[in-house]
Amino acid sequence: MFRPRCGLRQKFVCVVLRSILYSSWLLGIFPFKYDPKLRRLRRSKWLILLGLAMTSSPLILMLKQSAEYHEHGIRLDVFQRNSVLHQISSLMEVVGVVTICTVYLRTLWRSKHLEEIYNGLMLLEAKYFCSDARECPAFDGYVIQKGFLIVLGLLAPWIVHFGMPNINLPVMNVLVVSLGKLGTLLLAVHYHLGLAFIYRFVWLINRELLSLVSSLRGHHMGSSSRVRFLLKLYTKLVHLYGRLADCYDYQTVLMMAVFLAANIIVCFYMIVYRISLSQMSFFVMVIMFPLALANNFLDFWLIMKVCDLLQKTGRQTSTILKLFNDIESMDKELERIISDFALYCSHQRFMFLHCGLFYVNREMGFEMFVASFLYLLYLVQFDFMNL
Repeated sequence: MFRPRCGLRQKFVCVVLRSILYSSWLLGIFPFKYDPKLRRLRRSKWLILLGLAMTSSPLILMLKQSAEYHEHGIRLDVFQRNSVLHQISSLMEVVGVVTICTVYLRTLWRSKHLEEIYNGLMLLEAKYFCSDARECPAFDGYVIQKGFLIVLGLLAPWIVHFGMPNINLPVMNVLVVSLGKLGTLLLAVHYHLGLAFIYRFVWLINRELLSLVSSLRGHHMGSSSRVRFLLKLYTKLVHLYGRLADCYDYQTVLMMAVFLAANIIVCFYMIVYRISLSQMSFFVMVIMFPLALANNFLDFWLIMKVCDLLQKTGRQTSTILKLFNDIESMDKELERIISDFALYCSHQRFMFLHCGLFYVNREMGFEMFVASFLYLLYLVQFDFMNL
């Protein structure tokens, strides 16, 4: 599935995918080992134990350090100046720990289902899509951008750490935060890479349907068995998509909420440091903090992008099938299969409704950005007298 193809871009995509896979194995958050004989993934108890150890260790260290600070009465200048920010930060620490535990434990709990889903995607890639020479530019672009943002995400805690003046936190603390953030990002990227592969497969099906339309318009014969086979593949992809979205439903909602809340708090940090304490340099305010924020927002936007791509590609399948209506003297069997295909697409769509609360697409992403700005504005207005 990660075999490099011709071209520099495709080789770089393979490097990014392999790096994500090996990093996930190293941190124990991808509890599957590959069986080369059967060409399947299998759950590994050792990787599960490694994941539990690697996930719990940073959390224990963070909680221990926080307890020591509380016991000795150590508080940052910004918390002494603004008690509301201290209360919100303490709440976010609790929510962050609960979110990390919930995300990992639920992923581990559904690992048997994930094993079947990933093996299903690997089987489709190996049997039906591996020999296809056509590359998907949107898929390659998403993987490259995601890998780039993961690297920037690892640098963000260090940027914020060195950007905050008069803070002498141990480097080990920042390292623990970076490892925790890397594990969280990798857990999320497993889901979105699965969606990206499903998008690529649907995109290839659409390309073949378009080729069939062009062939029929040129008065060539069309194969009803081939269209029936494409419908079968499409049905499998919809089934795998539904199972994958169900496995990552609660994790996605929690992580989206935590990342948006973290961006709001970081902005409020910047306001308190710059206005209340006047300790932030112009370079830090204009360059370092916006860079860390931009990375989080771009990573959040990529989530919206891949979900929106899959939804639009599914709608394009229905649009392509309508093109067959303009073809005259089409074989009756082929016409019947096309009708069944169109009917299936109209009833089985790629829709991301997480926990029955909201749809994930570009429109919702824009609304969440606006909501983040409004919540920051409300927070400033609420605590205006302490600034």
